[in-house]
Amino acid sequence: MGEGSQIFNYTRWNKVQNPDRMTRIGEAAEQFMGKQVSPKQKRYGAVLEVWKQVMPEELSRHCEIIDISGGQLTVRVDSPSYKYELHLCSSEILKELQRQCPRVRLTKIKLIDA
Repeated sequence: MGEGSQIFNYTRWNKVQNPDRMTRIGEAAEQFMGKQVSPKQKRYGAVLEVWKQVMPEELSRHCEIIDISGGQLTVRVDSPSYKYELHLCSSEILKELQRQCPRVRLTKIKLIDA
């Protein structure tokens, strides 16, 4: 048997043995999304909703939540003046987020430049 036919037999065997490999990967991804991402999305989605409610409209157009982890809400701000304005009201915003979203356990709002 030649080298080419051995490779052909090997690839043919792999296709026969693992015909539903993509299905298993898809199932694993679905399980991950259901067990890991969805619960976090529920918790953090509440933060986004409260954020929209408490932020002044003009200020919210210049700010974007980019991360929630370790009790810290990280917000990117597109200009120094809006960053300063958000800094001035961030303690009140944090208190409201803590009150309405206690499961997230926020302790800090970090502001970063865009």
